[in-house]
Amino acid sequence: MGRRKGGIGIALVVGAMLVGASGCGGGGSDKAGATAGGDDAKSSGRPSASASPSPTKPAGPPMLLDTITPQTGTTVGVAMPISVVFTNPVAAKARAAVEKHMSVSASQPVVGAWHWFGDRRVDWRPKTYWPSGTNVKIDVDVKGVSNGNGRYGVRSYTHDFKVGDDVRADVSVTGHTMRVSRNDKVVRTLSINAGSAQYPTWNGTMAVIDKQEKVHMTSCSVGISCDKGSPNYYDLTLPWDVHLTQSGTYVHYSTGDPTPGSGSARGSHGCIHLSMSDAKWFYGQVKQGDPVTITGSPRAKAPADNGYAAFNLDWDQWLVGSASGSGTTATL
Repeated sequence: MGRRKGGIGIALVVGAMLVGASGCGGGGSDKAGATAGGDDAKSSGRPSASASPSPTKPAGPPMLLDTITPQTGTTVGVAMPISVVFTNPVAAKARAAVEKHMSVSASQPVVGAWHWFGDRRVDWRPKTYWPSGTNVKIDVDVKGVSNGNGRYGVRSYTHDFKVGDDVRADVSVTGHTMRVSRNDKVVRTLSINAGSAQYPTWNGTMAVIDKQEKVHMTSCSVGISCDKGSPNYYDLTLPWDVHLTQSGTYVHYSTGDPTPGSGSARGSHGCIHLSMSDAKWFYGQVKQGDPVTITGSPRAKAPADNGYAAFNLDWDQWLVGSASGSGTTATL
């Protein structure tokens, strides 16, 4: 079900969670491309260079950041990427230099790499999930660094966060179940309904973007129907909403499907439905970055930038979108 469409977030280093359509919409491409997916693709240009040392005051306008996620001081799940969004395009030939000025350090060293989604967003993820309990720091020191389009960095940015318990949810669309585990121990198996044949749920692994106790969802906002006479029209405020994709996928309770499971087999508009008590329980278990993996749907995997679905690309695909390749984090 659905709310409004939006962009990547709010301003500067505070870091913002992705804002997008709310609720069970079919928005977004079915392609999980190696270099882009969703709405963030743009591109190209040429880096400038100078034989002299970087001036104290850069020769062009500033290269600024819109957001760095996760926010400083947060505790996230094992599938959470680091996502950096620039306010202006970064030219393709400048990206290797920019990547080299964005360093990731961790208390438990891991292999990882950057991946560009278009010319403004670049995400870093480990090759496999983060180890639970890892402390992480991202240093973006772009002072004097060119974006290849006449802009230069003017400052540095630092974010520190922690990887918390390894909480995972595995959803079987055909089995109408969600198995929730914590640190490799199954905690509970819940009954679910996923998308209908007309509005199937995305497959793949989506890290939780955020969660809200109530979300206003409308069919019009996600392009399903603006006709109040349509059987697919809805305008509802629903509780216990765990946000999975920018195009509007949630795990939540729905008044139209109060007792989900194989007995009711009532399809959603793409969301995962839980009973009221199960939705409230699940809401209390998960945090930003926890992986929710959906299998058995006829739909493709969610594009890797439709929220934080970085692990929907295999490692070789991820490296295609990197300008500098893989590397091991420095040790904190």
